[in-house]
Amino acid sequence: MTVRQTELEAIDRYWRAANYVSVGQIYLLDNPMLREPLAAEHVKPRLLGHWGTTPGLNFIYAHLNRIIRERDCDVLYVCGPGHGGPAMVANTWLEGTYSEIYPGITPNEAGMRKLFRQFSFPGGVPSHVAPETPGSIHEGGELGYALVHAFGAAFDNPDLVVACVIGDGEAETGPLAAAWHSNKFLNPALDGAVLPILHLNGYKIANPTLLARMSDDELRALFTGYGYEPIFVEGHEPMPMHAAMAGTLDNAFDRIREIQRAARSATGDIERPRWPMIVLRSPKGWTGPREVDGKKVEGFWRSHQVPVSNARGDAAHRRILEDWMRSYRAEELFDANGTLRPELQALAPRGEKRMGALPHANGGLLRKELVLPDWKDLALDIGRPGTSTGEATRAMGRYLREVIRLNEDARNFRLVGPDETASNRLDAVFEVTNRVWMEAIEPYDTGLARQGRVMEVLSEHLCQGWLEGYLLTGRHGLFSCYEAFIHIVDSMVNQHAKWLKTSAELPWRKPVASLNYLLTSHVWRQDHNGFSHQDPGFADFVANKKADIVRLYFPPDANSLLWVTDHCLRTWNRINVITAGKQPQPQWLSAEAAEAHCRAGAGIWEWASSDEGADPDVVMACVGDVPTLETLAAVDLLRAAFPDLRIRVVNVVDLMTLQSHSTHPHGFTDEAFDRLFTTDRPVIFAYHGYPFLIHRLTYRRRNHLNFHVHGFREEGTTTTPFDMTVMNELDRFHLAIAALQRIPRLAGRTTDAISTLEGELSEHHDYVRNHGEDMPEIRNWHWST
Repeated sequence: MTVRQTELEAIDRYWRAANYVSVGQIYLLDNPMLREPLAAEHVKPRLLGHWGTTPGLNFIYAHLNRIIRERDCDVLYVCGPGHGGPAMVANTWLEGTYSEIYPGITPNEAGMRKLFRQFSFPGGVPSHVAPETPGSIHEGGELGYALVHAFGAAFDNPDLVVACVIGDGEAETGPLAAAWHSNKFLNPALDGAVLPILHLNGYKIANPTLLARMSDDELRALFTGYGYEPIFVEGHEPMPMHAAMAGTLDNAFDRIREIQRAARSATGDIERPRWPMIVLRSPKGWTGPREVDGKKVEGFWRSHQVPVSNARGDAAHRRILEDWMRSYRAEELFDANGTLRPELQALAPRGEKRMGALPHANGGLLRKELVLPDWKDLALDIGRPGTSTGEATRAMGRYLREVIRLNEDARNFRLVGPDETASNRLDAVFEVTNRVWMEAIEPYDTGLARQGRVMEVLSEHLCQGWLEGYLLTGRHGLFSCYEAFIHIVDSMVNQHAKWLKTSAELPWRKPVASLNYLLTSHVWRQDHNGFSHQDPGFADFVANKKADIVRLYFPPDANSLLWVTDHCLRTWNRINVITAGKQPQPQWLSAEAAEAHCRAGAGIWEWASSDEGADPDVVMACVGDVPTLETLAAVDLLRAAFPDLRIRVVNVVDLMTLQSHSTHPHGFTDEAFDRLFTTDRPVIFAYHGYPFLIHRLTYRRRNHLNFHVHGFREEGTTTTPFDMTVMNELDRFHLAIAALQRIPRLAGRTTDAISTLEGELSEHHDYVRNHGEDMPEIRNWHWST
């Protein structure tokens, strides 16, 4: 298809309008249509924003508008270049979406003035593509994740094309380099398409970019090797570039439809196609000043942020800015009222086809609740507490199997993880689904298929990014990961938490399903892999996020894990972190008891306590499955040594209950907290992670000075499971000793008991080093009190 010259000229005018509005956002407080000479008071006192990438983003947006109009397709624009905010705001204002969402920003000169003033201004909007920006699912403030978000959005969205613009600075990051492999998981028969547009403008903040300095032959070889069909568009002169881009987009969309038609009409196996991608080479700061103060700007790193840096205080700079803005000939683009001229308005798609109004970019509009099983049907029959064993995550796997089965037709749930679904005992899901895999499948492979609800790849970045894109476009999922390695995505979680926090403050942003984690193969059972695999610190990181966003759950057994999983899959706009072991462990709670306990978040285990409702001598508190086991074993030791001890056992499932109710919505009131932990008795607290977090959460409580927290002390190696707890003084012997040392009414009576416990520790030390396993009395211990 050849695009007529008149239409290319109209696209060029639209592009000029977007560039004009973009420059105005960076620089102007007033005089938006330049109806008078530019004066100092018209210019912002602090110039914040990024021009360099903006004209290329506007160029792409204008051309995608034509594609959408002519083909009546749904296109989601993912803006990877970090601070492309001026472009996205400008285009959504020009197409009318911005004014519909923010009625005060009218589509005329008065609205233009407000639009300019608010950008990167106190009380306004950020310079990057933030939640406030219509049409966005991608926070551009951190680089590396645009492409993986784009693929996450395309999975199970068969009619969607995600146009993902990747800046050449972003293309240097590790996550982005891995994200190119997402095409090995995209099924053209069932999923949408991703059109990567690698935007090479040559420079990042102060240096050339690697990919921009590579030759076309090298780039073609690179992306052909990744499995793409690269198409190149390169130049400086606007009109030839418009013609080249129009033809390239037509070719790319034709190829996408051809791939999808072939896959969707195939009767047998389909092979992974070679998807098109575009390499767009254009000057950085295109159409901006070529020089400022005799130094090169356009096509160089000096155009990256604010090319004319002192337009308020320097008259010469102000003349450069005014000449630059007048070069777009705004009088040809806007009418006397400052409204985009009708013939240019007609270039934008209509209604929800506008990229700023696409429902997929406001995923809560599309979110449908999962159909969930009754978790109690899958609960373990435990008998008396502590008399049976079970694998918590294996029970969770059976629950997730039913979630997948019940939502098979909706295709709105995915389980992601780095090659650990079976290792983490979730393999029951493979009874109803497979791992999706678009590469070659050998006859001896197991569990691989062209379609499946499980996605495994040895990149936590890809797992995280896929799931974020999937959730932000209205679907549901869960990320299962070894506890120590979830830290790899700390920065991505940080950005998602910020997105959720800001989105919750925007009434037009509808809630999306929560980001759910299962952290397993945890610190206390990484004895075989050693110190490198022993790190429970993700909870500390997450606890720093906005209180209304994060939840931390430590279910002590299988039935409590089932309740927590069911609960988390019903929530929205949250980050839920569930930490649970996969090894056989004692089971403590029936389904009914687990439900009551988990709903409360924390509570007294009466069946394990001996205070009989009176003031206890000591509170033995625990968070996590291994700390719970060791706490109850310590209680067993204490009661054997001093049968008259009044011991209260408190188990915490929801860690945020420890915070004040004024700080976190799940936090206990002071009265409720004191009923559990007393106001003056010693509390021996066994915690799954780093002890300081418990002190942080409880430091305002009345009894905080009596909290003695045992947890991971950064001591680890390849050893036995029980020896790991001993190394960190989380074991039953150290817990019992800590209690005996702090119970006032036992003063002077504990010497022999403590000596006996210390002897047990010494015997353990020698035994494991001689036999390579824990002592029989440790391995075979069970609750019998």
